[in-house]
Amino acid sequence: MSSHSTSNLPLAFVTGNQNKLREVQAILGDKVAIEAHKLDLPEYQGTSQDVSAEKCKLAAKLLNRPVITEDTCLCFNGLNGLPGPYIKWFLESLGHDGLNKMLVGFEDKSGYALCTFAYCEGPDAEPILFEGRTNGQIVAARGPATFGWDPIFQPDGFDETYAEMDAKVKNTISHRYRALAKLQEFLLAKAAATGKQ
Repeated sequence: MSSHSTSNLPLAFVTGNQNKLREVQAILGDKVAIEAHKLDLPEYQGTSQDVSAEKCKLAAKLLNRPVITEDTCLCFNGLNGLPGPYIKWFLESLGHDGLNKMLVGFEDKSGYALCTFAYCEGPDAEPILFEGRTNGQIVAARGPATFGWDPIFQPDGFDETYAEMDAKVKNTISHRYRALAKLQEFLLAKAAATGKQ
């Protein structure tokens, strides 16, 4: 398949998580057309950058078109950045309360949310990474437990956890917003450059 035949397709966002899809669509608005594709990709290990690049490469091969993938980390400074990319399994195994208990012996309750979007032009292209980071504190769970670890992360400068925040506010300060803003800038510049040819 040539790049010309895939260029008019919406960008494939590889996710099965409806909350993530809604949030990404709310942040991007109508500037970038995306459609969700659920793929069963292997769970890679390594840094968030390694994991993101490998997932994106494989997704581009499987779908044979431009794709984006997203990886989210919650990093505890007291634990030198862990759980990091493994937060999903820590949350599933321990719950919000268990995550808090991991920090009981540490004075430092600070942490950061890290989002990495990877963009891959196609099966033979190298992924390009876009990272966004929001610093905050790991706190006892507050707010609805409908979206991952949001109830235990309180961003710096706010009295509310992600879970307690109005979505419109969260979508202007979150790690996902910061990474998406970089990705969006890249995609719009790319589209403008293509349009000039």
